[in-house]
Amino acid sequence: MSVAFTREEDIEATAADLADRPISPHPNLVTPQGLALIEAELAAARAAYTAAQVQGSIESDRTAMARATRDLRYWSARRASAQLVEPGEDEGVVRFGGSVTIERDDGRTQTWRIVGEDEADPAAGSVSHVSPLSRAVMGRRVGDEVQVAGQSAEIVAVG
Repeated sequence: MSVAFTREEDIEATAADLADRPISPHPNLVTPQGLALIEAELAAARAAYTAAQVQGSIESDRTAMARATRDLRYWSARRASAQLVEPGEDEGVVRFGGSVTIERDDGRTQTWRIVGEDEADPAAGSVSHVSPLSRAVMGRRVGDEVQVAGQSAEIVAVG
């Protein structure tokens, strides 16, 4: 069938049928900043949902309603499952919410903060607690050797 014969409502209905955002099977550990991020995203999703309802009839913009509903379900689930981990005493071991500095065999030094999945941003220096890097360094101390991305690295600082 020619594209000229497709109905606009059919295209809108297909666009409105958005798949849910996947929810991680891992525990939803969050730092205080991560919890604030989830709450801000949840508030934004609620606002988007309200705006989609107010804009007019649901039939006129089902994509906006579907997107807002999907985001509201995701952030509501993430808030409900959030497990706040308060910063603890610095015991000299790599822990959730803390930072670790590693020195790689090639001389590069990198510092990472270990955070929840929703707040992880590798470009900004934070990685998820379920990432391979975090798994390699959690519970370790300064001077310990770890394998990171198939290379040897030494933990040179913990914070």
